Amino acid sequence: MNDDVVLERVTLPDGKEMVLTRWDTHVAISVGGRPLMSTHEHGSEDELGRVVAARLAGVRAPRMLIGGLGLGYTLRAALDALPADAEVVVAELVPAVVRWNEGEHGAYSGRPLRDRRVELIVGDVAAVIGGRRRFDAILLDVDNGPDALVHAGNAGLYRRAGLERAKAALRAGGVLAVWSAFPSKTFTRWLTDTGFSVEQVRATPTTPGGPRYYIWLATTPRPRRPATPRTSAASASRPKATSGGGPRRSSRARGPTRRRRRDDRTGTRGRPGARRPGTAR
Repeated sequence: MNDDVVLERVTLPDGKEMVLTRWDTHVAISVGGRPLMSTHEHGSEDELGRVVAARLAGVRAPRMLIGGLGLGYTLRAALDALPADAEVVVAELVPAVVRWNEGEHGAYSGRPLRDRRVELIVGDVAAVIGGRRRFDAILLDVDNGPDALVHAGNAGLYRRAGLERAKAALRAGGVLAVWSAFPSKTFTRWLTDTGFSVEQVRATPTTPGGPRYYIWLATTPRPRRPATPRTSAASASRPKATSGGGPRRSSRARGPTRRRRRDDRTGTRGRPGARRPGTAR
């Protein structure tokens, strides 16, 4: 194996250094001395894109947001599994990462940026989440996990307020997927507290004995269908009363009963706080 060759160094907005290196036939990206991703080991990135795309099976013209381009493997896997009418928005904060993918290094993942279904945004994924568009899935692969940030500014993505914004940006039944190198009970609890149904998946390593990674799959609730009233056979066959048939009750006897019911209804509706609360989305 040859020694690592530094291809480029980039200073990030928070002052950390991002380094693109080559070793043997592969390239890798690290930040602050921590390895982030490489063309040698990308099984968890593949699984992230593939698993989330599978959750959208049957969704008409699904729209997906991917936070973090990396070396393009998550995007590639998602595109391979999504239908022809899908739309995939990719938000990448670092312009150099986009340039690496548009140049010779994009060949490793099959140049997914050239797919007509892809819209590339060079900017913060948090700004896209806070915009007007709604998505069927949001994938976050911008850090080593909620407890291992690459950019300090990303902390807000994983806190309760950030999770509330992500939930608001998802359509009913949408999926928020978060990649991580480490498990986190705290983050799982925050997802649950925000109203997501949470599942944690352990990604399968590409190479035997390789590192295991984690993917949170948090789903927003679907709207409940109104219950269909059941009609028994007896009630269905029972003839309806008509105004012209059968003996009529005296209006004098019926009057007080009707007034009491009207008074009861008025009292119930007039009490403060008696309205049925709406269901928050």
